[in-house]
Amino acid sequence: MSKAPEAELPRSVDPYRLAERQTVLEGELPLEKLSRFSEAVSGFGEAAVCQVKLSFSQDSERRRIVSGELEAPVLLECQRCMTDMPALVASRFVLGLVTSDEQASQLPKELEPFQTDDFSADLWQMAEDELLLALPPFPLHERNECPATPELEALEADADDSEKSGVEAGETEKDNPFSVLAGLRVKKKH
Repeated sequence: MSKAPEAELPRSVDPYRLAERQTVLEGELPLEKLSRFSEAVSGFGEAAVCQVKLSFSQDSERRRIVSGELEAPVLLECQRCMTDMPALVASRFVLGLVTSDEQASQLPKELEPFQTDDFSADLWQMAEDELLLALPPFPLHERNECPATPELEALEADADDSEKSGVEAGETEKDNPFSVLAGLRVKKKH
C-alpha cells in the first residue's frame, strides 16, 4: 500500500489504477475553489481548507471502491437567531466507482455510486458533493450559546402562562365549532 504525502489534493486521477494499487491519498482542498459549497455556507476563513483522506481499494468481487473522510471548518447561519456560527462539516463515506448508470444500479445498497470516466475521476467534485451532503439541514447554536435564547425563553414563558390562565379561568370544556350546524339542522326539521 502506497501513501502520497499531504499537499493539495489532485483534481483528476485514474481511480481504477489507484484501486488496484490500494493507494491512500491525503491532502487539502481550498474551500474557495468549491463554488457550489461556497454558496451553501455563510463563509469560511481566508485560507480555509478541507482536509481529505481517500482510500482506494477493491472488494471481494473486484469492484473499485473509495472510502473517504472529510473535514472543513465553515460558518453556517443559525436558523434560530439568523447569525453566523462556526461549525465543522465532516463526512465519512464509501463509494463504488462506476462508468455507467447500469453499473450503478448493480452496486449493493451499502455503496453509493460515483460515476467516473474510464480513466479519470474528479476528486474535487467528489469531495464537494460529499461536503454538500454533510451540511446540516437546520444548523442551530447550542441553546445556551444562542443569542436568541432570552427571547425564546420569554416566548415559552408566555405560552406556558396563557395555557395556565385558560385552565384557571374555567375553560374545562371546549366549544364545539360544529354546534352552529346542529342548530341549523333542528330548524330545518320544523
